Amino acid sequence: MNILVLIKQVPEIEKVRFDYEKGRLDRSSAGAIINPFDLNALEAAVQIKEKTGGSVTAISMGPMQAVDALRDALARGADKAILLSDERFAGADTLATAYTLASAIRKLGAFDLIICGEKTIDGDTGQVGPEVAELLGIPHVAYVEEIRQICSDKIVVGARMERNKYIIELRLPGLITVTKDLNNPRLPTLRDKLRAMRAEITVWSYKDLNEEDALQYFGLNGSPTRVIRVYTPAAEKRKSQVLSGTAPEVAQKIVQILRESGVLG
Repeated sequence: MNILVLIKQVPEIEKVRFDYEKGRLDRSSAGAIINPFDLNALEAAVQIKEKTGGSVTAISMGPMQAVDALRDALARGADKAILLSDERFAGADTLATAYTLASAIRKLGAFDLIICGEKTIDGDTGQVGPEVAELLGIPHVAYVEEIRQICSDKIVVGARMERNKYIIELRLPGLITVTKDLNNPRLPTLRDKLRAMRAEITVWSYKDLNEEDALQYFGLNGSPTRVIRVYTPAAEKRKSQVLSGTAPEVAQKIVQILRESGVLG
């Protein structure tokens, strides 16, 4: 089975600062890691490979520093890794990111299953995976927390949506996004890390994607989302009053306060 895993290198969110002038995260202010939900996606892919055979290819879009995340993916069981890196990909929102990833997948050719984390900790939208599926014209299921069965032409999953769990049969090729409840990602051994350090990472630029006439769909040009202004809302301290008197007197004062504040008409 040919499985593709979409991963993203994200900043350590507890340490990262925000660039209010540019309206974006200052990614240089903190170290970088693989998005935690993508580790669950990678673990799911490796477990399927171990059961059914085949290969796992990790794909990421980002600057050249994202090579580190792909090497980590190789150490955790991926067989191949591809980085999509080009200044023309910069400034991409979820739609432009999905278009770039879908272009790379089309270039790769035949595949059976694409697995993504349900969301990223730096964006928290959960949109890229389903958007990739729509662009490729394949079925998809989000919020998968259980893989019940997989064979050459279908996968049966349990997906949690709000308070309900759905058992869904998905025809392949298809795409799923997975939650952290699906599995516990394995830790790479020292031998695996050393092997990954020597592995070759394929790097594709805009020109490699065979999309010469579609520049308007990449990066900032292909991003309908615009950040107009970013600010930190002023935090107001709680206001309190101490009311004294008999119970009816206090009740009357409360009603008066609520009327003055517009809560009661």
